[in-house]
Amino acid sequence: MERKHNKLQKLHVKKGDTVKVLSGEDKNKTGEVVQVYPAERRAIVQGVNLVTKHRKPDADNPNGSIVKLEAPVHISKLMVVAGGEATRIGRKRNSEGKLQRYSKKTGDFIK
Repeated sequence: MERKHNKLQKLHVKKGDTVKVLSGEDKNKTGEVVQVYPAERRAIVQGVNLVTKHRKPDADNPNGSIVKLEAPVHISKLMVVAGGEATRIGRKRNSEGKLQRYSKKTGDFIK
């Protein structure tokens, strides 16, 4: 999904947003966005899509270990939570003339 001049499309989720998962194994769970990967259109959400990783032994951990980590989720499965409920996101100009995200459900600006 590329634009002119190889720019990536803007996403509706940002780092620090609270989001709700719309489908999959973790449906209806909410969490905070930890990291966003715009090129892959994926995001890591805290406490969602946990996978088990086996760690090899090393100097710090001579026995190795099994760790649960969050894996990236496609952003189409995420909806931003604003004002306590999930909402679609739009963009419109604020009082300073700058484009800002807003909640389509309430009409309020987000961050």
